[in-house]
Amino acid sequence: MYRGVRHLMNNMRMRNKLLFSYVLIVMIPVLVVGGCVTFYLRQQALDSAIAQTVNNVEKIKSQTANLLRVPTDISNGLMFDKRLKEMANRRYSGMVELMNAYHQYKDFNEYVQQYREIATIRFYSYNPTLVNNLEFIPVDSGIERQEWFKTALKGTAINWFYIQDKEDNPVNRLSLVRQIPFPEYHTKGVLMIALSQTELNHMLSKEQFETLIADRNGIVVAATNPQSVGQTLAGLHLGFDVQRAGKGIYEAKINGKPSNIIVDELLPTSSVSGFTIISVFSTEHIVQGANRVSLIGALCVLAVLIMALILITIISWLITKRLQRLSYELDKVASGDFHVVSSVEGRDEIGDLSRRFNYMVTSIRQLMTQVYEASEQNNRLELAQKDIKLKMMASQINPHFLFNALESIRMKAHLNGEAEIATTVRLLGKLMRRNLEIGSGTTTVRQELDMVRSYLQIQQFRFGNRLIYEVNLEEHAEDISIPPLIIQPLVENAVIHGLENKEEPVTVKVDITMEQRELHIKVADDGIGMEAEQLACLLARIRGTDEPEGSSIGLRNVHQRLMLMYGERYGLQIESVLQAGTAVYFSIPKEEDSNV
Repeated sequence: MYRGVRHLMNNMRMRNKLLFSYVLIVMIPVLVVGGCVTFYLRQQALDSAIAQTVNNVEKIKSQTANLLRVPTDISNGLMFDKRLKEMANRRYSGMVELMNAYHQYKDFNEYVQQYREIATIRFYSYNPTLVNNLEFIPVDSGIERQEWFKTALKGTAINWFYIQDKEDNPVNRLSLVRQIPFPEYHTKGVLMIALSQTELNHMLSKEQFETLIADRNGIVVAATNPQSVGQTLAGLHLGFDVQRAGKGIYEAKINGKPSNIIVDELLPTSSVSGFTIISVFSTEHIVQGANRVSLIGALCVLAVLIMALILITIISWLITKRLQRLSYELDKVASGDFHVVSSVEGRDEIGDLSRRFNYMVTSIRQLMTQVYEASEQNNRLELAQKDIKLKMMASQINPHFLFNALESIRMKAHLNGEAEIATTVRLLGKLMRRNLEIGSGTTTVRQELDMVRSYLQIQQFRFGNRLIYEVNLEEHAEDISIPPLIIQPLVENAVIHGLENKEEPVTVKVDITMEQRELHIKVADDGIGMEAEQLACLLARIRGTDEPEGSSIGLRNVHQRLMLMYGERYGLQIESVLQAGTAVYFSIPKEEDSNV
Protein backbone atom coordinates (compact mmCIF):
# COMPACT_ATOMS: atom_id res chain seq x y z
CA MET A 1 0.00 0.00 0.00
CA TYR A 2 2.84 2.38 0.88
CA ARG A 3 4.50 1.75 -2.48
CA GLY A 4 1.23 2.36 -4.29
CA VAL A 5 0.71 5.71 -2.55
CA ARG A 6 4.32 6.74 -3.19
CA HIS A 7 4.04 5.75 -6.83
CA LEU A 8 0.83 7.76 -7.15
CA MET A 9 2.38 10.84 -5.53
CA ASN A 10 5.54 10.60 -7.62
CA ASN A 11 3.50 10.48 -10.83
CA MET A 12 1.23 13.42 -9.80
CA ARG A 13 1.91 16.81 -11.26
CA MET A 14 3.39 19.40 -8.86
CA ARG A 15 0.35 21.65 -9.17
CA ASN A 16 -1.98 18.80 -8.23
CA LYS A 17 0.29 17.84 -5.32
CA LEU A 18 -0.01 21.34 -3.85
CA LEU A 19 -3.79 21.40 -4.26
CA PHE A 20 -4.17 17.89 -2.78
CA SER A 21 -1.93 18.80 0.18
CA TYR A 22 -3.95 21.96 0.79
CA VAL A 23 -7.24 20.06 0.85
CA LEU A 24 -5.90 17.24 3.01
CA ILE A 25 -3.81 19.28 5.48
CA VAL A 26 -5.67 22.59 5.69
CA MET A 27 -9.25 22.50 4.46
CA ILE A 28 -10.43 19.24 6.07
CA PRO A 29 -8.84 19.89 9.53
CA VAL A 30 -10.17 23.46 9.58
CA LEU A 31 -13.69 22.26 8.81
CA VAL A 32 -13.44 19.54 11.50
CA VAL A 33 -12.06 21.98 14.07
CA GLY A 34 -14.76 24.52 13.16
CA GLY A 35 -17.46 21.92 13.72
CA CYS A 36 -15.93 20.91 17.06
CA VAL A 37 -15.65 24.54 18.18
CA THR A 38 -19.27 25.17 17.19
CA PHE A 39 -20.44 22.17 19.23
CA TYR A 40 -18.19 23.21 22.14
CA LEU A 41 -19.55 26.79 22.18
CA ARG A 42 -23.11 25.52 22.09
CA GLN A 43 -22.48 23.03 24.89
CA GLN A 44 -20.62 25.62 26.98
CA ALA A 45 -23.51 28.07 26.70
CA LEU A 46 -25.97 25.33 27.70
CA ASP A 47 -23.83 24.13 30.62
CA SER A 48 -23.35 27.70 31.82
CA ALA A 49 -27.10 28.32 31.72
CA ILE A 50 -27.77 25.08 33.63
CA ALA A 51 -25.16 25.97 36.28
CA GLN A 52 -26.58 29.49 36.62
CA THR A 53 -30.11 28.12 36.92
CA VAL A 54 -29.05 25.56 39.55
CA ASN A 55 -27.43 28.36 41.58
CA ASN A 56 -30.55 30.50 41.20
CA VAL A 57 -32.74 27.60 42.38
CA GLU A 58 -30.50 27.12 45.42
CA LYS A 59 -30.74 30.85 46.16
CA ILE A 60 -34.53 30.78 45.83
CA LYS A 61 -34.64 27.68 48.04
CA SER A 62 -32.69 29.51 50.76
CA GLN A 63 -34.78 32.70 50.45
CA THR A 64 -38.02 30.72 50.58
CA ALA A 65 -36.87 28.83 53.70
CA ASN A 66 -36.06 32.16 55.39
CA LEU A 67 -39.43 33.62 54.40
CA LEU A 68 -41.33 30.57 55.69
CA ARG A 69 -39.45 30.71 58.99
CA VAL A 70 -41.41 33.85 60.00
CA PRO A 71 -44.89 32.23 60.02
CA THR A 72 -43.37 29.07 61.51
CA ASP A 73 -41.98 31.01 64.47
CA ILE A 74 -45.27 32.87 64.90
CA SER A 75 -47.24 29.62 64.94
CA ASN A 76 -44.84 28.13 67.49
CA GLY A 77 -45.46 31.14 69.72
CA LEU A 78 -49.22 31.00 69.34
CA MET A 79 -49.21 27.28 70.16
CA PHE A 80 -48.61 28.16 73.81
CA ASP A 81 -50.21 31.62 73.93
CA LYS A 82 -52.46 31.90 77.01
CA ARG A 83 -54.45 34.82 75.63
CA LEU A 84 -55.32 32.88 72.47
CA LYS A 85 -56.32 29.88 74.59
CA GLU A 86 -58.64 32.02 76.71
CA MET A 87 -60.04 33.86 73.69
CA ALA A 88 -60.87 30.67 71.78
CA ASN A 89 -62.42 28.74 74.67
CA ARG A 90 -64.33 31.36 76.65
CA ARG A 91 -68.11 31.16 76.44
CA TYR A 92 -69.49 34.67 75.76
CA SER A 93 -72.87 35.62 77.16
CA GLY A 94 -73.66 38.27 74.60
CA MET A 95 -72.50 40.22 71.57
CA VAL A 96 -71.25 43.15 73.68
CA GLU A 97 -68.94 40.93 75.68
CA LEU A 98 -67.70 39.25 72.47
CA MET A 99 -67.02 42.59 70.71
CA ASN A 100 -65.09 43.83 73.74
CA ALA A 101 -62.98 40.65 73.69
CA TYR A 102 -62.33 41.07 69.94
CA HIS A 103 -61.36 44.70 70.52
CA GLN A 104 -58.89 43.80 73.28
CA TYR A 105 -57.23 40.94 71.39
CA LYS A 106 -54.91 42.62 68.84
CA ASP A 107 -52.14 40.02 68.60
CA PHE A 108 -53.05 38.83 65.09
CA ASN A 109 -53.17 42.38 63.74
CA GLU A 110 -49.85 43.25 65.43
CA TYR A 111 -48.15 40.30 63.74
CA VAL A 112 -49.51 41.39 60.34
CA GLN A 113 -48.31 44.95 60.91
CA GLN A 114 -44.90 43.84 62.19
CA TYR A 115 -44.01 41.29 59.50
CA ARG A 116 -44.43 42.18 55.83
CA GLU A 117 -44.27 38.46 54.99
CA ILE A 118 -47.69 37.91 56.62
CA ALA A 119 -50.95 38.83 54.85
CA THR A 120 -53.51 37.64 57.41
CA ILE A 121 -53.93 35.33 60.42
CA ARG A 122 -57.10 33.34 61.09
CA PHE A 123 -58.15 30.93 63.80
CA TYR A 124 -60.94 28.41 63.14
CA SER A 125 -62.68 27.40 66.39
CA TYR A 126 -65.47 25.09 67.47
CA ASN A 127 -66.64 27.68 70.06
CA PRO A 128 -70.34 28.28 69.19
CA THR A 129 -70.40 31.70 70.93
CA LEU A 130 -67.85 33.20 68.47
CA VAL A 131 -68.81 35.30 65.45
CA ASN A 132 -66.78 35.54 62.25
CA ASN A 133 -64.69 38.74 62.41
CA LEU A 134 -62.19 37.55 59.71
CA GLU A 135 -59.74 36.57 62.48
CA PHE A 136 -61.76 34.18 64.69
CA ILE A 137 -64.03 32.06 62.50
CA PRO A 138 -66.51 29.45 63.78
CA VAL A 139 -66.17 26.08 62.06
CA ASP A 140 -69.11 25.07 59.87
CA SER A 141 -69.75 22.08 57.63
CA GLY A 142 -68.23 23.81 54.60
CA ILE A 143 -64.95 24.39 56.38
CA GLU A 144 -64.88 20.85 57.76
CA ARG A 145 -65.02 19.49 54.20
CA GLN A 146 -61.90 21.41 53.14
CA GLU A 147 -58.83 19.22 52.56
CA TRP A 148 -56.52 21.61 54.41
CA PHE A 149 -58.80 21.61 57.47
CA LYS A 150 -59.07 17.82 57.61
CA THR A 151 -55.28 17.49 57.19
CA ALA A 152 -54.62 19.97 60.02
CA LEU A 153 -56.81 18.01 62.44
CA LYS A 154 -54.61 14.91 62.03
CA GLY A 155 -51.83 16.35 64.19
CA THR A 156 -50.03 19.46 65.40
CA ALA A 157 -47.35 19.41 62.67
CA ILE A 158 -47.14 22.31 60.20
CA ASN A 159 -48.76 21.90 56.77
CA TRP A 160 -48.51 24.27 53.77
CA PHE A 161 -51.41 24.73 51.35
CA TYR A 162 -52.33 27.14 48.62
CA ILE A 163 -55.91 27.67 49.81
CA GLN A 164 -58.52 28.32 47.12
CA ASP A 165 -61.89 28.82 48.81
CA LYS A 166 -65.18 30.52 48.05
CA GLU A 167 -65.71 32.46 51.23
CA ASP A 168 -66.83 36.08 51.34
CA ASN A 169 -63.23 37.01 52.03
CA PRO A 170 -61.22 34.22 50.30
CA VAL A 171 -57.57 33.55 51.08
CA ASN A 172 -56.12 32.52 47.68
CA ARG A 173 -52.59 32.50 49.11
CA LEU A 174 -49.97 30.10 50.37
CA SER A 175 -50.86 29.46 54.02
CA LEU A 176 -49.43 27.73 57.05
CA VAL A 177 -52.05 25.44 58.61
CA ARG A 178 -51.69 23.58 61.90
CA GLN A 179 -53.84 22.31 64.75
CA ILE A 180 -53.73 24.18 68.09
CA PRO A 181 -54.86 21.83 70.90
CA PHE A 182 -56.23 23.04 74.24
CA PRO A 183 -55.92 20.02 76.58
CA GLU A 184 -57.27 21.94 79.59
CA TYR A 185 -60.57 22.56 77.77
CA HIS A 186 -60.56 19.30 75.77
CA THR A 187 -60.94 21.41 72.62
CA LYS A 188 -58.87 22.31 69.61
CA GLY A 189 -58.76 24.73 66.74
CA VAL A 190 -56.93 25.32 63.46
CA LEU A 191 -54.50 28.20 62.94
CA MET A 192 -54.04 29.61 59.43
CA ILE A 193 -51.27 32.11 58.60
CA ALA A 194 -51.52 33.37 55.01
CA LEU A 195 -48.31 34.66 53.39
CA SER A 196 -48.07 37.87 51.40
CA GLN A 197 -48.29 37.06 47.70
CA THR A 198 -46.39 40.27 46.93
CA GLU A 199 -43.37 39.07 48.93
CA LEU A 200 -43.44 35.64 47.26
CA ASN A 201 -43.65 37.09 43.75
CA HIS A 202 -41.05 39.77 44.49
CA MET A 203 -38.60 37.02 45.44
CA LEU A 204 -38.89 35.58 41.91
CA SER A 205 -39.44 38.79 39.92
CA LYS A 206 -35.76 39.28 39.02
CA GLU A 207 -35.10 35.71 37.87
CA GLN A 208 -33.83 35.48 34.28
CA PHE A 209 -35.67 32.24 33.52
CA GLU A 210 -39.24 31.18 34.25
CA THR A 211 -39.30 29.93 37.85
CA LEU A 212 -42.17 28.37 39.81
CA ILE A 213 -42.78 27.21 43.38
CA ALA A 214 -45.55 24.62 43.84
CA ASP A 215 -47.03 23.03 46.96
CA ARG A 216 -47.50 19.32 47.50
CA ASN A 217 -50.81 19.36 45.58
CA GLY A 218 -49.07 20.75 42.49
CA ILE A 219 -50.59 24.23 42.83
CA VAL A 220 -48.27 27.12 41.89
CA VAL A 221 -47.84 29.37 44.95
CA ALA A 222 -45.26 31.79 43.45
CA ALA A 223 -43.93 32.45 39.95
CA THR A 224 -41.97 34.92 37.86
CA ASN A 225 -45.21 35.30 35.90
CA PRO A 226 -47.86 36.23 38.53
CA GLN A 227 -50.63 34.94 36.24
CA SER A 228 -49.38 31.38 36.85
CA VAL A 229 -50.11 31.61 40.60
CA GLY A 230 -53.05 29.41 41.55
CA GLN A 231 -52.74 27.17 38.49
CA THR A 232 -51.68 23.53 38.67
CA LEU A 233 -48.43 22.15 37.25
CA ALA A 234 -50.46 19.87 35.01
CA GLY A 235 -52.23 22.89 33.56
CA LEU A 236 -48.90 24.54 32.63
CA HIS A 237 -48.04 21.66 30.24
CA LEU A 238 -44.40 21.14 31.27
CA GLY A 239 -44.21 17.92 29.28
CA PHE A 240 -44.00 15.46 32.20
CA ASP A 241 -45.03 14.93 35.82
CA VAL A 242 -42.60 17.17 37.71
CA GLN A 243 -43.61 16.02 41.21
CA ARG A 244 -43.29 12.35 40.33
CA ALA A 245 -39.95 12.89 38.58
CA GLY A 246 -38.42 14.43 41.72
CA LYS A 247 -35.24 16.44 42.12
CA GLY A 248 -32.98 16.64 39.06
CA ILE A 249 -32.27 18.20 35.65
CA TYR A 250 -34.55 17.15 32.80
CA GLU A 251 -35.02 17.81 29.09
CA ALA A 252 -38.47 18.16 27.58
CA LYS A 253 -40.39 19.94 24.83
CA ILE A 254 -42.48 22.84 26.09
CA ASN A 255 -44.74 24.48 23.51
CA GLY A 256 -42.86 22.55 20.84
CA LYS A 257 -39.43 23.93 21.85
CA PRO A 258 -36.61 21.86 23.42
CA SER A 259 -36.14 23.07 27.00
CA ASN A 260 -34.26 22.24 30.17
CA ILE A 261 -36.09 21.93 33.48
CA ILE A 262 -34.35 22.21 36.86
CA VAL A 263 -36.36 20.63 39.71
CA ASP A 264 -35.49 20.93 43.41
CA GLU A 265 -37.39 20.22 46.64
CA LEU A 266 -37.75 22.18 49.88
CA LEU A 267 -39.05 20.84 53.21
CA PRO A 268 -39.37 23.76 55.71
CA THR A 269 -38.45 23.34 59.33
CA SER A 270 -41.03 21.49 61.51
CA SER A 271 -43.21 20.82 58.44
CA VAL A 272 -44.66 17.61 57.07
CA SER A 273 -45.38 19.02 53.61
CA GLY A 274 -42.83 20.64 51.33
CA PHE A 275 -42.51 22.48 48.04
CA THR A 276 -41.22 21.84 44.56
CA ILE A 277 -39.07 24.53 42.90
CA ILE A 278 -39.00 24.48 39.08
CA SER A 279 -36.90 26.60 36.72
CA VAL A 280 -37.45 26.33 32.95
CA PHE A 281 -35.40 27.78 30.09
CA SER A 282 -35.48 27.23 26.34
CA THR A 283 -32.42 25.51 24.87
CA GLU A 284 -32.85 27.45 21.62
CA HIS A 285 -32.82 30.76 23.49
CA ILE A 286 -29.62 29.86 25.36
CA VAL A 287 -27.63 28.63 22.36
CA GLN A 288 -28.90 31.37 20.03
CA GLY A 289 -25.88 33.57 20.69
CA ALA A 290 -23.45 30.67 20.33
CA ASN A 291 -25.10 29.63 17.04
CA ARG A 292 -24.80 33.19 15.74
CA VAL A 293 -21.11 33.34 16.63
CA SER A 294 -20.57 29.90 15.09
CA LEU A 295 -22.31 30.93 11.87
CA ILE A 296 -20.24 34.09 11.57
CA GLY A 297 -17.09 32.08 12.30
CA ALA A 298 -18.03 29.45 9.71
CA LEU A 299 -18.61 32.11 7.06
CA CYS A 300 -15.28 33.75 7.86
CA VAL A 301 -13.47 30.39 7.75
CA LEU A 302 -15.15 29.53 4.45
CA ALA A 303 -14.16 32.88 2.94
CA VAL A 304 -10.57 32.41 4.12
CA LEU A 305 -10.49 28.88 2.69
CA ILE A 306 -11.75 30.07 -0.72
CA MET A 307 -9.25 32.91 -0.78
CA ALA A 308 -6.50 30.50 0.23
CA LEU A 309 -7.54 28.07 -2.52
CA ILE A 310 -7.31 30.84 -5.12
CA LEU A 311 -3.89 31.87 -3.82
CA ILE A 312 -2.67 28.24 -3.77
CA THR A 313 -3.80 27.85 -7.38
CA ILE A 314 -1.94 31.00 -8.42
CA ILE A 315 1.19 30.07 -6.48
CA SER A 316 1.18 26.50 -7.83
CA TRP A 317 0.87 27.88 -11.38
CA LEU A 318 3.83 30.24 -10.78
CA ILE A 319 5.95 27.42 -9.31
CA THR A 320 5.15 24.96 -12.09
CA LYS A 321 5.79 27.67 -14.70
CA ARG A 322 9.26 28.29 -13.30
CA LEU A 323 9.95 24.55 -13.04
CA GLN A 324 8.89 24.02 -16.66
CA ARG A 325 11.20 26.85 -17.70
CA LEU A 326 14.03 25.31 -15.70
CA SER A 327 13.24 21.88 -17.16
CA TYR A 328 13.37 23.33 -20.68
CA GLU A 329 16.77 24.88 -19.96
CA LEU A 330 17.99 21.60 -18.47
CA ASP A 331 16.86 19.82 -21.61
CA LYS A 332 18.94 22.24 -23.62
CA VAL A 333 21.94 21.46 -21.43
CA ALA A 334 21.27 17.72 -21.86
CA SER A 335 21.23 18.20 -25.59
CA GLY A 336 24.77 19.59 -25.36
CA ASP A 337 24.13 23.31 -25.32
CA PHE A 338 26.54 24.37 -22.53
CA HIS A 339 26.08 28.05 -23.25
CA VAL A 340 22.62 28.12 -21.86
CA VAL A 341 22.06 30.77 -19.16
CA SER A 342 19.21 30.15 -16.77
CA SER A 343 16.67 32.94 -16.95
CA VAL A 344 14.48 31.72 -14.01
CA GLU A 345 13.50 34.74 -11.99
CA GLY A 346 13.45 34.98 -8.22
CA ARG A 347 15.83 34.19 -5.43
CA ASP A 348 17.18 30.78 -4.57
CA GLU A 349 15.20 28.47 -2.24
CA ILE A 350 17.70 28.66 0.59
CA GLY A 351 17.32 32.42 0.94
CA ASP A 352 13.56 32.11 0.75
CA LEU A 353 13.53 29.40 3.46
CA SER A 354 15.78 31.57 5.60
CA ARG A 355 13.38 34.51 5.37
CA ARG A 356 10.45 32.21 6.08
CA PHE A 357 12.29 30.79 9.05
CA ASN A 358 12.97 34.25 10.46
CA TYR A 359 9.30 35.16 9.98
CA MET A 360 8.29 31.94 11.76
CA VAL A 361 10.64 32.59 14.68
CA THR A 362 9.21 36.12 15.05
CA SER A 363 5.69 34.77 14.99
CA ILE A 364 6.50 32.12 17.62
CA ARG A 365 8.18 34.75 19.84
CA GLN A 366 5.10 36.97 19.62
CA LEU A 367 2.86 33.99 20.38
CA MET A 368 4.96 33.02 23.43
CA THR A 369 4.76 36.61 24.71
CA GLN A 370 1.00 36.55 24.34
CA VAL A 371 0.77 33.17 26.13
CA TYR A 372 2.99 34.44 29.00
CA GLU A 373 0.89 37.58 29.42
CA ALA A 374 -2.30 35.52 29.37
CA SER A 375 -0.83 33.15 31.98
CA GLU A 376 0.14 36.08 34.24
CA GLN A 377 -3.34 37.52 33.90
CA ASN A 378 -4.91 34.16 34.80
CA ASN A 379 -2.66 33.90 37.88
CA ARG A 380 -3.72 37.36 39.02
CA LEU A 381 -7.37 36.44 38.49
CA GLU A 382 -6.95 33.23 40.53
CA LEU A 383 -5.33 35.17 43.39
CA ALA A 384 -8.12 37.75 43.26
CA GLN A 385 -10.74 35.00 43.29
CA LYS A 386 -9.10 33.37 46.33
CA ASP A 387 -9.05 36.72 48.11
CA ILE A 388 -12.71 37.35 47.27
CA LYS A 389 -13.67 33.87 48.43
CA LEU A 390 -11.76 34.40 51.68
CA LYS A 391 -13.55 37.69 52.29
CA MET A 392 -16.91 36.10 51.51
CA MET A 393 -16.27 33.18 53.86
CA ALA A 394 -15.07 35.55 56.57
CA SER A 395 -18.23 37.63 56.30
CA GLN A 396 -20.66 34.71 56.73
CA ILE A 397 -22.70 34.43 59.89
CA ASN A 398 -25.68 32.26 60.58
CA PRO A 399 -28.72 34.54 61.01
CA HIS A 400 -30.77 31.71 62.53
CA PHE A 401 -29.19 32.37 65.93
CA LEU A 402 -30.14 36.08 65.79
CA PHE A 403 -33.74 35.30 64.87
CA ASN A 404 -34.08 32.71 67.64
CA ALA A 405 -32.56 35.07 70.20
CA LEU A 406 -34.83 37.95 69.24
CA GLU A 407 -37.89 35.68 69.32
CA SER A 408 -36.91 34.38 72.77
CA ILE A 409 -36.53 37.94 74.08
CA ARG A 410 -39.86 38.99 72.58
CA MET A 411 -41.72 35.98 74.00
CA LYS A 412 -40.09 36.46 77.40
CA ALA A 413 -41.16 40.09 77.51
CA HIS A 414 -44.64 39.26 76.19
CA LEU A 415 -45.41 36.45 78.62
CA ASN A 416 -43.54 37.40 81.80
CA GLY A 417 -42.53 41.04 81.53
CA GLU A 418 -39.22 40.34 83.31
CA ALA A 419 -36.62 43.10 83.62
CA GLU A 420 -33.49 40.95 82.99
CA ILE A 421 -34.27 41.09 79.29
CA ALA A 422 -32.51 44.47 79.17
CA THR A 423 -29.18 42.73 79.77
CA THR A 424 -29.81 40.22 77.02
CA VAL A 425 -30.83 42.97 74.60
CA ARG A 426 -27.62 44.83 75.35
CA LEU A 427 -25.53 41.70 74.75
CA LEU A 428 -27.36 40.94 71.55
CA GLY A 429 -26.90 44.52 70.32
CA LYS A 430 -23.21 44.33 71.13
CA LEU A 431 -22.88 41.02 69.26
CA MET A 432 -24.77 42.28 66.20
CA ARG A 433 -22.74 45.50 66.11
CA ARG A 434 -19.44 43.61 66.29
CA ASN A 435 -20.54 41.27 63.51
CA LEU A 436 -21.44 44.20 61.28
CA GLU A 437 -18.12 45.96 62.03
CA ILE A 438 -16.01 42.90 61.21
CA GLY A 439 -14.05 43.40 57.99
CA SER A 440 -11.60 41.25 56.03
CA GLY A 441 -8.62 42.05 58.31
CA THR A 442 -7.70 40.53 61.65
CA THR A 443 -8.82 40.79 65.25
CA THR A 444 -7.35 39.81 68.61
CA VAL A 445 -8.10 36.80 70.78
CA ARG A 446 -9.56 39.11 73.46
CA GLN A 447 -11.98 40.76 71.00
CA GLU A 448 -13.02 37.41 69.54
CA LEU A 449 -13.68 36.02 73.02
CA ASP A 450 -15.81 39.08 73.88
CA MET A 451 -18.12 38.04 71.03
CA VAL A 452 -18.02 34.41 72.17
CA ARG A 453 -18.96 35.33 75.76
CA SER A 454 -21.81 37.57 74.54
CA TYR A 455 -23.09 34.73 72.39
CA LEU A 456 -22.89 32.21 75.27
CA GLN A 457 -24.65 34.56 77.70
CA ILE A 458 -27.50 35.05 75.22
CA GLN A 459 -27.78 31.29 74.68
CA GLN A 460 -27.72 30.72 78.42
CA PHE A 461 -30.65 33.19 78.67
CA ARG A 462 -32.52 31.05 76.14
CA PHE A 463 -31.76 27.64 77.58
CA GLY A 464 -31.30 28.49 81.26
CA ASN A 465 -29.67 25.79 83.39
CA ARG A 466 -29.42 23.47 80.38
CA LEU A 467 -26.29 25.36 79.20
CA ILE A 468 -23.08 25.77 81.23
CA TYR A 469 -20.02 27.36 79.67
CA GLU A 470 -16.41 27.92 80.59
CA VAL A 471 -13.79 30.08 78.82
CA ASN A 472 -10.10 29.53 79.70
CA LEU A 473 -7.48 31.89 78.22
CA GLU A 474 -3.80 32.20 78.98
CA GLU A 475 -3.02 35.81 79.79
CA HIS A 476 -0.12 36.24 77.35
CA ALA A 477 -2.27 34.96 74.44
CA GLU A 478 -5.09 37.53 74.60
CA ASP A 479 -3.47 40.14 72.29
CA ILE A 480 -2.44 37.74 69.51
CA SER A 481 -3.93 38.54 66.10
CA ILE A 482 -6.28 35.98 64.59
CA PRO A 483 -8.80 36.00 61.71
CA PRO A 484 -12.23 37.35 62.70
CA LEU A 485 -15.17 34.98 63.28
CA ILE A 486 -12.87 31.94 63.62
CA ILE A 487 -13.97 30.75 67.12
CA GLN A 488 -17.61 31.91 67.32
CA PRO A 489 -18.89 29.46 64.61
CA LEU A 490 -17.32 26.54 66.52
CA VAL A 491 -18.97 27.66 69.79
CA GLU A 492 -22.30 28.08 67.99
CA ASN A 493 -21.99 24.56 66.55
CA ALA A 494 -21.17 23.16 70.00
CA VAL A 495 -24.22 24.83 71.59
CA ILE A 496 -26.67 23.83 68.85
CA HIS A 497 -25.57 20.22 68.48
CA GLY A 498 -24.55 19.76 72.12
CA LEU A 499 -28.03 20.58 73.41
CA GLU A 500 -29.70 18.59 70.66
CA ASN A 501 -31.37 15.38 71.87
CA LYS A 502 -30.07 15.82 75.42
CA GLU A 503 -32.22 16.91 78.36
CA GLU A 504 -29.44 17.09 80.97
CA PRO A 505 -27.26 20.22 81.31
CA VAL A 506 -24.50 20.54 78.70
CA THR A 507 -21.13 22.19 79.35
CA VAL A 508 -19.32 24.04 76.54
CA LYS A 509 -15.62 24.76 77.18
CA VAL A 510 -13.31 27.07 75.24
CA ASP A 511 -9.58 26.59 75.97
CA ILE A 512 -6.89 28.85 74.42
CA THR A 513 -3.21 28.17 75.12
CA MET A 514 0.23 28.95 73.64
CA GLU A 515 2.67 26.13 72.89
CA GLN A 516 5.88 26.38 70.85
CA ARG A 517 4.93 29.67 69.15
CA GLU A 518 1.53 28.31 68.11
CA LEU A 519 -1.87 29.36 69.40
CA HIS A 520 -3.98 26.29 70.27
CA ILE A 521 -7.75 26.74 70.35
CA LYS A 522 -10.16 24.02 71.47
CA VAL A 523 -13.97 24.08 71.73
CA ALA A 524 -15.53 21.06 73.44
CA ASP A 525 -18.97 20.02 74.69
CA ASP A 526 -20.26 17.03 76.65
CA GLY A 527 -23.39 16.65 74.53
CA ILE A 528 -24.71 13.57 72.76
CA GLY A 529 -21.60 13.20 70.54
CA MET A 530 -21.39 11.28 67.27
CA GLU A 531 -20.79 7.77 66.05
CA ALA A 532 -17.64 7.02 64.04
CA GLU A 533 -19.58 6.95 60.76
CA GLN A 534 -21.22 10.34 61.44
CA LEU A 535 -17.83 11.84 62.30
CA ALA A 536 -16.29 10.47 59.10
CA CYS A 537 -19.14 11.96 57.01
CA LEU A 538 -18.74 15.35 58.74
CA LEU A 539 -14.97 15.42 58.09
CA ALA A 540 -15.55 14.47 54.44
CA ARG A 541 -18.06 17.35 54.02
CA ILE A 542 -15.84 20.06 55.50
CA ARG A 543 -12.67 18.83 53.72
CA GLY A 544 -14.25 17.96 50.38
CA THR A 545 -14.21 20.03 47.18
CA ASP A 546 -18.01 20.31 46.83
CA GLU A 547 -19.88 23.00 48.76
CA PRO A 548 -21.94 21.27 51.52
CA GLU A 549 -25.55 21.87 52.42
CA GLY A 550 -26.92 22.14 55.95
CA SER A 551 -25.30 23.00 59.24
CA SER A 552 -21.74 21.87 58.33
CA ILE A 553 -21.16 24.94 56.14
CA GLY A 554 -19.96 26.94 59.17
CA LEU A 555 -17.28 24.36 60.04
CA ARG A 556 -16.28 24.13 56.37
CA ASN A 557 -15.85 27.90 56.11
CA VAL A 558 -13.57 27.98 59.17
CA HIS A 559 -11.59 25.01 57.83
CA GLN A 560 -11.15 26.59 54.37
CA ARG A 561 -10.13 29.96 55.82
CA LEU A 562 -7.48 28.36 58.03
CA MET A 563 -5.99 26.42 55.11
CA LEU A 564 -6.05 29.46 52.76
CA MET A 565 -4.31 31.68 55.32
CA TYR A 566 -1.86 29.29 57.01
CA GLY A 567 -1.55 26.15 54.90
CA GLU A 568 -3.17 22.71 54.77
CA ARG A 569 -1.71 21.51 58.10
CA TYR A 570 -3.65 24.17 60.03
CA GLY A 571 -7.21 22.98 59.26
CA LEU A 572 -9.85 21.83 61.76
CA GLN A 573 -9.46 18.61 63.78
CA ILE A 574 -12.61 16.97 65.23
CA GLU A 575 -12.95 14.25 67.86
CA SER A 576 -16.29 12.85 69.04
CA VAL A 577 -17.48 9.96 71.18
CA LEU A 578 -21.14 8.94 71.30
CA GLN A 579 -22.80 9.87 74.62
CA ALA A 580 -19.56 11.62 75.71
CA GLY A 581 -19.32 14.78 73.62
CA THR A 582 -17.44 16.45 70.77
CA ALA A 583 -14.20 18.49 70.61
CA VAL A 584 -13.09 20.74 67.73
CA TYR A 585 -9.58 22.19 67.81
CA PHE A 586 -7.03 23.88 65.57
CA SER A 587 -3.72 25.76 65.74
CA ILE A 588 -2.59 29.13 64.40
CA PRO A 589 1.11 30.02 63.94
CA LYS A 590 2.09 33.14 65.85
CA GLU A 591 3.16 36.00 63.55
CA GLU A 592 6.59 37.59 64.09
CA ASP A 593 5.09 40.99 64.85
CA SER A 594 2.31 39.71 67.17
CA ASN A 595 2.29 41.26 70.64
CA VAL A 596 2.36 38.74 73.50
